[in-house]
Parts: sequence; structure tokens; C-alpha cells
Amino acid sequence: MKLKFLLVCLPALMIAQIDTTAVRFSKYITADGMKKNLTVLASDEYEGRETGQKGQKMSAEYISKYYKELGIPPLKDLKDGYQQTFPLEIFSPQELKITYNKKSFIQNVDYYTWANITGDTTFTINEIEFCGYGINTLVYNDYDKVDVKNKAVMILTGEPYKVDGNSIISQTTEPSMWTSNFRVKQSEAKKQGVKYLLIVDTNIVTSYAQQKHRIKSARMSIDTKATLEYPFVIYISKQMADEILVSSKQTIKSISEKTTSSTKPTHFTQKTTLEINLTQAKKTLSAENIMAYIEGTDLKNELLVLSAHYDHLGIQDGKIYNGADDDGSGTVAIMQLAKAFQEAKKQGKGPRRSMLFLNVSGEEKGLLGSEYYTEHPVFGLENTVCDLNIDMIGRLDETHAKNANYVYLIGSDKLSSELHKISEQANKTYTNLQLDYTYNDENDPNRFYYRSDHYNFAKNNVPVIFYFNGVHEDYHQETDEVQKIDFTKMEKISKLVFFTAWQIANQTSRIKIDSSKK
Repeated sequence: MKLKFLLVCLPALMIAQIDTTAVRFSKYITADGMKKNLTVLASDEYEGRETGQKGQKMSAEYISKYYKELGIPPLKDLKDGYQQTFPLEIFSPQELKITYNKKSFIQNVDYYTWANITGDTTFTINEIEFCGYGINTLVYNDYDKVDVKNKAVMILTGEPYKVDGNSIISQTTEPSMWTSNFRVKQSEAKKQGVKYLLIVDTNIVTSYAQQKHRIKSARMSIDTKATLEYPFVIYISKQMADEILVSSKQTIKSISEKTTSSTKPTHFTQKTTLEINLTQAKKTLSAENIMAYIEGTDLKNELLVLSAHYDHLGIQDGKIYNGADDDGSGTVAIMQLAKAFQEAKKQGKGPRRSMLFLNVSGEEKGLLGSEYYTEHPVFGLENTVCDLNIDMIGRLDETHAKNANYVYLIGSDKLSSELHKISEQANKTYTNLQLDYTYNDENDPNRFYYRSDHYNFAKNNVPVIFYFNGVHEDYHQETDEVQKIDFTKMEKISKLVFFTAWQIANQTSRIKIDSSKK
């Protein structure tokens, strides 16, 4: 019995064995190295690294030069051997005039929108489908047996509650993701084929104040045609909605009260004549993804990607948003990881699989750089084993304010249980971080799985891990500065990424895809 037990346990012991070669090269990943690069990239001189602007271009040159100085060979067909340039279109904030029964409503008072990417300029809405809260779940469905394809739809913000104060969706007093994440309803409307989406905001003054910067900002896109699938979204006030619905003899208040008492969705068709005139300017520009490629040995046709975005928010109202944590931290971590693997290559211990160190731009504009790469991959996605993506690893969130020894892992088990196990084993063997899977929950209202560059790989069936430390008081603020970064913490998390990548790059078999939670 003892012999049998030992034989059964032997493979696990072998897997957990420390790889001294990996440990040796992990030492090239240092807090000092990351601090040196971040101090440059997150300085005022780089103007917040906004996509398509001067600071982003300067950053592209800095990162490319770094890879060149490491001795990583340039790739042919790329600008300067390291830069993948991609075209962009930028749409200015819209001037939007809405008239109903010859009455003109006032933009940013009665309604607001932001730069929508659309081919429409002047159009008339003659019919609106009122679809409750625009929610589609197993317990409550506003779109049940309703054809809204290519139609105008009006919905309410928030979600329905029962008389006892519990949400019909969550069955508790806590709101569901349909309230906490505005993207969810818009994504559902897109899925349903909605063309125009009017969202009734009962607190429009406060919402406009909160969204003012976004409303007054331009919107960027790679390909206009691709984004026309999204509905044209307009937020309208309760008073404006009541005027549009007047002939139905229903009000927003009466509809919400009816839903509360019946717990059933409310749907009806409203005839109307809503005239919309849109004026919006468009211009073209470009941005760059940065790539450093280390060719593998006997398994060089397979590729492991390590990614992070290096763009940030630029200059707003005269203030520079340097984005030291978001995502300067991930950017310089990728640079250090490239250094470690390149040193291994120089010393004859290079990875069996090829490695691509990918610094993308356009993340803050909608994951544009990674979208472009996955649509125009330099190396085929069918041969891409996985993507390890780093976005914000230099700070602590409120939950872990007294414990720096943690990292959130997102997506590790979505497509490959083997990838998840390799990650867990790498941590257990080498780094002993607290791995927090809070945001890996499919019902997480923050939807972080869909909000960083790994997702463009995942939706193309490439397994991913997203390394993240959560948001903090300086998230998307001009106060996200280098002096607040914990570089010791960054070094430890970066080493977890290194040991995970080392195993994936060097094991004989390619990691298996055995699930499809994209």
C-alpha cells in the first residue's frame, strides 16, 4: 500500500519540483527595473499616453528602443521592426436635435448622448417599442416574444422591484448587474438587433454631471462598419418620456408601479413622430501596438502572448493623467518579462515555444489595439497557445488594504482547466500570493473579464489569464502617479506571470481547451 501511494503521488511531486533554471532567470525581473521605466513612461513629458496623440507615439518609441537594446530581433513588415500601426477614426461629440410634435427638446437637459459611431444624420422614428427595463433573464424577460430588430426601443434604467423591496432579478435588496453596469443593457439591445435605444433616466441631472466628460469627449473606432451593429443610444428624462408616451395614457411612474405589483414585464407599441438631426465631425489618425518576438526552439510554431496596454487618458481640462498603475504597471512588467526570457535565450536556455511580448494601445478607447491585433495577427491565432494579460498590478484596493500579498486572477478557467492548474501550481511552488477569484465570477457586476485586452483573445478561443489588483481611489484620476506604486508587489506578481509562462512555454504538450465560457 505504501509503495502504491508513493507511485500515485510521484507525478504531483515532480510537477511541484522547483525549476532552478526558471528561478535563475526570474531574477532579471526587478522592482528597480520596473521603476526606472515607469518613471519615464508615467512622467508629465509623456502627456498621459493618449491613443493617437504625441505621448502615445513617444511611448511607442521608448518601448521599441527598449526591446531593441535587449537584443530582441526586429520583425519584418513592422514599422521600425517592432510597431504594428493601425488606422483609427475619431468621432467628435454630437450636436443632436430632437423634435416631437414640433416641440424641440434641449440637449444635455432633456436628453444626452455621447459620440455614437453611426451613419445616420437625419431620421424620423415613427414607432417605438416600449420594453420595460430592457432585461433578459430566465426569471424576467422584457424581450420575450417581442420583435425589436431594426426598431426603436424605449427602456427604463435600473431594474424592477417587488412590493417587499426585493429585486425581481436578484431576489434580494441588492441590485443586479442590470443596474450596476450600463454596458449590460446596451449589449442585450445589440443582441436583440435594436437600432435606436431610448433609455429613460429618472435622475438625468445627476447622471449628466457624472457622465459630462464622456459626453463631451470624442469616440474612437477602428472600423465604422463593424460598430454600426450597436444601437444608437440616447438617454432621455422622465418628463420627455412621458410626453412621448402621452397618447398611450401611461406614464413612467404608472408603468414602474404596475411592474412592481404584477412582477410582469410591460410591453406596448407607441406611435410617434420623433425627428432627430445629427451633426458629427470625423477625422482619421493612427496608433501603434508594440511587439517583441522571441523565437522558440523545437516548438517554435506555437506562440505564447504576454500583453498589457500602454495607453492612458491623456490630458483633460489641462490636467495630465499619467496612468502609473493603469496600465503603466502592466506595461513595464511586460518589458521586464521580455528581458528575463531574452536573457534565457542568450544563455542557451530559451523557451521551446515562441513568445510575443505585446504592448497594445487603444485599450482605454474600447480595447482597440488588441482588437486590431486579433483581427490582423502577425502570428496565427490557431497557433497561439494562450494570452497572459497584465492590467493594473501596482496598487492595493480597499478590500486588501492591509494585505499587499494578493492578486486577482480572472479568466484562468474559462477556456482551459489545465491553464488554471498550471497557474495555481506556479504560485504554490514559487510565489505564494493570495489568488483572489472574486472577479472571475460570471455574475460579477463589474464585468472585468470583458474589460481588458485578454478578452479579444478569449473570444477567439485563446485561453487567457488576466492579472489585476482591483480599482482604487486614483483609478482614472490625474492622481495615479508613480510615487504611489508598490514596486515590490509588482515584482512578485510579475514573477508569478513569469513562472506560469515558463511552464506553458516549455512543457511538451500544448495546454488543452476543454470549456467554452467566453
